[in-house]
Amino acid sequence: MTKKLYIKTYGCQMNVYDSERMAEALGGEGYEQTATPDDADMILLNTCHIREKAAEKIYSELGRFKGLKAEKPDLKIGVAGCVAQAEGEEIVRRQPMVDLVVGPQSYHRLPEMNRKLAEGQRALDTDFPEEDKFNHLAKRPKAKRGPTAFLTVQEGCDKFCAFCVVPYTRGAEVSRPAARVLDEARDLVERGVREITLLGQNVNAYNGHDGGLAGLIWDLDKVDGLERIRFTTSHPNDMDDALIEAHGTCEKLMPYLHLPVQSGSDRILKAMNRKHTRDAYFVLIEKLRDARPDLLLSGDFIVGFPGETDADFEDTMDLVRTVGYGQSYSFKYSARPGTPAAEKDPVAAEVANDRLYRLQALLSDQQRAAQDAMVGREVRVLFEKPGRQDGQMVGKSEYLHAVHVTSDAVQVGDIAQVRIAESSTNSLAGEFISVDA
Repeated sequence: MTKKLYIKTYGCQMNVYDSERMAEALGGEGYEQTATPDDADMILLNTCHIREKAAEKIYSELGRFKGLKAEKPDLKIGVAGCVAQAEGEEIVRRQPMVDLVVGPQSYHRLPEMNRKLAEGQRALDTDFPEEDKFNHLAKRPKAKRGPTAFLTVQEGCDKFCAFCVVPYTRGAEVSRPAARVLDEARDLVERGVREITLLGQNVNAYNGHDGGLAGLIWDLDKVDGLERIRFTTSHPNDMDDALIEAHGTCEKLMPYLHLPVQSGSDRILKAMNRKHTRDAYFVLIEKLRDARPDLLLSGDFIVGFPGETDADFEDTMDLVRTVGYGQSYSFKYSARPGTPAAEKDPVAAEVANDRLYRLQALLSDQQRAAQDAMVGREVRVLFEKPGRQDGQMVGKSEYLHAVHVTSDAVQVGDIAQVRIAESSTNSLAGEFISVDA
């Protein structure tokens, strides 16, 4: 008898990928996914521990399922991901209705854990197992896929930024062997995928190929049917010359790069343990733009880090004005328990709030200017889904801009030449020209 699995995913693209693999792992146990928790036989929350009060938000979410659990005593409720790794048995103590807790490195053991549940036992696994979980996951089913997919190639982090929990929840940096990555990529392409985004906490630290991430990209470039390659998230210290060159010479590598800097102040960068300077970041940006002049840059920024002064913040604003970002993610610092920065005195909330407001205003202006500059240009759009209006199709340009056109000449999975006619807040409107042969 088929059982229903509801997965709610929080956080980054890696969690999206992990949720897909968890659903596949449980598919062998007779589960198929459902879009609502109401008719589920198992609810799985795949969590993220990066933002403030992440654990409390999960406990609140679990509280909403108490009534459902009372109505359906056989309903299984699980917590996966980084909050599961960080909280472990505390989750079960605070929410006894939770049946399963599994960390991000152990989800290949879900079938075994599910069998424990069937025997009336609770299942908890937050180890950092020696075995490679990817070697133990079932082969991906051959069902048709949408035109884009995430593919994890590297996990964990050895950087130990003072604000970040990832080294503690995801473990040390580990890279998947290139041969296995390529096999999975070919399988995805066979099922309809035309664009793959390579994922890693520090994806450009990938060392599963003799040529690093650049070598893997060049091997993926040879995969027939794969039209586009992206990667995220990168660390400035791992952006080597071979990868910079690939941005200028590999046609399948898209002209978009997410390269977090976090702060423009050398003093704060040192306190964050980022191990790079603002000038080193500027040099890197110059090299990248020399290799690919039309490269659209995205970044991450934290304001209000402990000890940040007005002068430090102005250094960040100056860096943003100097670099110019087409997209960005900015946050007010939030202390993560167990990290070195959590022991330091915070910046006053009203000061941090004001800085975040000012930074986001500048970044929004830059993002809008980058989109407005696209008007009149021709771009190639990979169409991913129908739009809200009849005859409308929505996709992404090379620069990761959302683009919509109204045309009956394009289908999901097509890559088409489009002339940008209008720029709005978060998307571009285009006029269809032709579908690529």
